[in-house]
Amino acid sequence: MTAIDAAVPAPGPTRTSAPLGRVLLAELRWVLRRPRNLLALLMLAGLPVLLGTAIALTGGPGGRGGDSVLAAVAGNGLVLPVAALVLAQTLLLPLVVAMVAADALAGESAHGTLRGLLLAPVGRVRLVGVKAFGVLVLAVLAVTVLAVSGVLTGLIIVGGDGLVTLSGTTLPIGSALGRVALAAGWSAVQMAAIGMIALAISSLTEHPLVVMAATVGGLIIFGVLGTIPALDWLQPVLITTDWSAVMDVLRDPISSDSLMTGLLRAGCYLLIGLSAAITRMVTKDA
Repeated sequence: MTAIDAAVPAPGPTRTSAPLGRVLLAELRWVLRRPRNLLALLMLAGLPVLLGTAIALTGGPGGRGGDSVLAAVAGNGLVLPVAALVLAQTLLLPLVVAMVAADALAGESAHGTLRGLLLAPVGRVRLVGVKAFGVLVLAVLAVTVLAVSGVLTGLIIVGGDGLVTLSGTTLPIGSALGRVALAAGWSAVQMAAIGMIALAISSLTEHPLVVMAATVGGLIIFGVLGTIPALDWLQPVLITTDWSAVMDVLRDPISSDSLMTGLLRAGCYLLIGLSAAITRMVTKDA
């Protein structure tokens, strides 16, 4: 061995990141094992039960017009999951999604673990992607739990052999379940967009409560702005504009214009939120 060879240090072990599948599975376990996340899912599962029981006992909010989704639930159990989605997506579902997004980055920062993740040999874009995966999974799971609980509660407590649409036609149970799945999928996309916006806010602060307050407060402000006639020009950019369009799945035929516009708007918010979170984490000091 020459003197030059002896002067060259032996190569050390190469630091490699964990396989993506293992990281995603670990994030999923972390999200699903948090007691408050499980409690939130339980709360969402109980909402259709409370709603269906109240409507079955009282006969529903009659006399409010044929377009009332709550009035349509009475004796028509397969409307219940859609009614539960309409009610929950105004506050409960966004709150649950914002809570998970707040824990994803702001919670990690508050506990001092985010610094270790930023110093680890893991790409920051990959880190945001993993955190976004956890938020998206819980958003879909929250909507699914609500819809499944609504279907079971509607069939057991409220009853009904099919789905009587708001147009007056009756759909068989197979088509009715397809309509419920369509409503759940549409709402899941809306909640995914809220989750990415909340994740972007989470990358800016170390306080999870700030993320939840900013997300829910922003939705409330959007809802108020959407009711002011003088601000109609803002409607195309407010994510809450077409949230009531989920009820269009109860019409025959389905009116798809508002549904498609709502999906496009939610997709834009999703991309903006995810891009903002990635940009912030890439430029964030460890």
